[in-house]
Amino acid sequence: MIDHLDHLVLTTSNHDACVDFYTRVLGMKLEIFFGGSPKVERKSFRFGNQKINLHIKGSEFEPKANWPMPGSLDLCFISSMPLERVIQKLRFAEWPIEEGPVLRTGATSKISSVYIRDPDLNLIEISEIIS
Repeated sequence: MIDHLDHLVLTTSNHDACVDFYTRVLGMKLEIFFGGSPKVERKSFRFGNQKINLHIKGSEFEPKANWPMPGSLDLCFISSMPLERVIQKLRFAEWPIEEGPVLRTGATSKISSVYIRDPDLNLIEISEIIS
């Protein structure tokens, strides 16, 4: 019945820091679009064929999660580059690595991962598929 994930929604308490992290540090593309009823300006971070829609704490769009909370996500992203290059980019951006690299089991194969936190303290795992 389910084929793939289209998007997820991230709730932030700090719009500017969140946009900086997902665009500058992770390299996602900020998109502005109009959605909802009535149509209002919305923002998302696009990467590959997916996106993360952005909600601001206290100004969420309906419908929304029952308890949207900054810092409640635990996400794993598969990198488009070797993990060693990801680590170099994180160091260049002066973004601390909390753990890793460590071996983990991903959805389809073994992965090597590093863990970081976004400005809302969501746990972000960035991984390379091990062949």
